[in-house]
Amino acid sequence: MPTAPLAGPLFDYWRAGAADSNAFVTHDPATGEPLDTYRNATSQEVATAVEKAASAFSTWGRTTPAERATLLLTLADRLEAAGEDFARTESADVGKPLALAREEIAYDADVLRFMAGACRISHAGAAGEYVEGSTSMTRRDPLGVVGLITPWNYPLMEAMWKVAPALAAGNTVVLKPSELTPLSTILFAQLAQEVLPDGVLNLVLGDGATGAALVEHPAVRLVSLTGDVATGKKVAAAAASTLKRVHLELGGKAPALVFADAPLDAVAAELAATGFLNAGQDCTAPCRVIVEDAAYGAFVEAYCKAVADLRCGDPEDESSHFGPVISRRQLERVEGFVGRARSTGASVLTGGRRVDRPGWFYEATVITDVRQDDEIIQREVFGPVVTIQRAGSDDEMLAMANSVDYGLAASVWTSDVNRSLRLTRDLAFGTVWLNQHLVLANEMPFGGFGQSGYGKELSAHAIDEYSQVKHVMLKAAG
Repeated sequence: MPTAPLAGPLFDYWRAGAADSNAFVTHDPATGEPLDTYRNATSQEVATAVEKAASAFSTWGRTTPAERATLLLTLADRLEAAGEDFARTESADVGKPLALAREEIAYDADVLRFMAGACRISHAGAAGEYVEGSTSMTRRDPLGVVGLITPWNYPLMEAMWKVAPALAAGNTVVLKPSELTPLSTILFAQLAQEVLPDGVLNLVLGDGATGAALVEHPAVRLVSLTGDVATGKKVAAAAASTLKRVHLELGGKAPALVFADAPLDAVAAELAATGFLNAGQDCTAPCRVIVEDAAYGAFVEAYCKAVADLRCGDPEDESSHFGPVISRRQLERVEGFVGRARSTGASVLTGGRRVDRPGWFYEATVITDVRQDDEIIQREVFGPVVTIQRAGSDDEMLAMANSVDYGLAASVWTSDVNRSLRLTRDLAFGTVWLNQHLVLANEMPFGGFGQSGYGKELSAHAIDEYSQVKHVMLKAAG
């Protein structure tokens, strides 16, 4: 785990002193012990950060894509070189296994590298004579200052998903991480300030009040939030007062549709591994498994066997598949969902209890005998809890999959090509995997439908999210 307290100018600036009453404490989820104490930014500090970003935009917004790409590539190299420090910081702050955190650092560096390349390939330009005597063209311009608010489950990765395209498009940034997990973001912002011009990337720390001050600032042209649905609605409502653009990546309740013609043992193993990754604190986790009736009994048996092989343990233990949930509050939330499911007749096949050890650990939990309108099906638990339902036909499985408010991700497991084509077309989710789950490609867009939000992360579409298209018309001479 990282040496505490972490050192550097941004850590020193935001660390709370003994007299600071407006502060928050970060904790190690594996022990429940405090890691450090930091200040909530005042509204004036938020305003100062926005003003710095606005001042820097006058220069940064005029840089060439090649110049921005060079700096993003340097950031990627620096991040990768300090990968072990970042991985240990992320593991301690979030409670995820160190091995998983190490894998994420390599991926995060690749996000920066992809956006460095993508910003040099513009597909927005067009020119032609559409009105006699005039020539029209379009250009893709940066927005200005953007506010980025990231979640606690993948704090560094989500920061890269937002910072990289925002900077690549020519914007300047004010970044606010979750107050539960700010450490790897502080570390990155500290690194970025050594690479980027002053004011291009600015950091503010704090809770919802800090986020609200950022959202409401009139000079912020776009707010990108990853968080829960309730917070997303508040952000959208607050942003409406200044008509700023909003990009929301919200919750998920990902279904996995398993058919009898799939290799059930292999499918069960993969869905168990991805369902409990990061202690189930992943909005794309396959937490709703829907199985064709003919395969139900065999699949449930194989799935529970695969879950029994997963180890919930210390993040530093190489054999741990997942660690604790993020906080005591989240642990109690998970317990509440499972308890209410039990009380309405659901069967808990495995797990269903806290782990008897320090920290906020909860057993891998598999629940069956649930109804489609049950809370455990309709609402996001965001913990190590997976439900398994059965259905008698393709149409019933599709209807069950789509009958939730969320629309972020889904998967289909079958060897039938016609079924695959129909279901990937009809599933109302922003990402649909076929015979796999939770695989990301930086070249492809990621984002949800319905109450999972709107806007796209990743791919060249992400750069478009942080851009505006302008029409320029020139009168022909002579």
